[in-house]
Amino acid sequence: MKKIISASIVTLVLFLMISAQSCKHQPDVTPNNNSTVATSSVSCDPDSVYFENSILPLLISSCAKSGCHDAASQEDGVILDNYTNIMKTGRVKAGNPSDSKLYEVVIETRSSKIMPPPPYNALSSEQQALIKKWIDQGAKNNKCIECDSVNVTFSKQVTSTLNANCVSCHNASSSSGGVSLHNYAAVKTNVDNGKLAGSINHRIGFVTMPPSGKLDNCNLTIINKWINDGAPNN
Repeated sequence: MKKIISASIVTLVLFLMISAQSCKHQPDVTPNNNSTVATSSVSCDPDSVYFENSILPLLISSCAKSGCHDAASQEDGVILDNYTNIMKTGRVKAGNPSDSKLYEVVIETRSSKIMPPPPYNALSSEQQALIKKWIDQGAKNNKCIECDSVNVTFSKQVTSTLNANCVSCHNASSSSGGVSLHNYAAVKTNVDNGKLAGSINHRIGFVTMPPSGKLDNCNLTIINKWINDGAPNN
């Protein structure tokens, strides 16, 4: 009888050991660079182009507009409002800008093919180069979450935020709503009359900007701090 009980105990112990091994979690697998799950970095590498920080705001402000490439309009079947749609309908080939429809279109020079079309300004050479570099680097769905809201300068953080989110509509030749933000003098004018702060903070009585939604907390904090510091040309 004792032998039977001992054998049963040994069998039970072996079963529990095997079960414990089979229940171990597999290690997390890092998403593919082209996954729809954004990968993030705590700090920003100055040589990297981050999709959520630079590319998405640029395409939303320049292209994903009503009548063009937002989800409702879908001009020519192209939607440029999120990573999945940009990769799919923009026919982006990671690592190969020359074979990516998105890049081919934004560098187009023929008047009938230029994107964004008039009256909107075509993307600047710097913005075109940014998209090219992002594709060259693998067209990753990435972002960085570094936010320097202490050492704020117009030439770095403020200009970068305005270029990505506002300047495509508010430039020298296409000043939507009579607002231009293409250089320091133009921005300062809209700081002094209260329009910039009123619009980006979505205050009552102002046109809310960007139209796609409020700036993220980091960029909003940066611009508000710069304005509160006297909007210096630094």
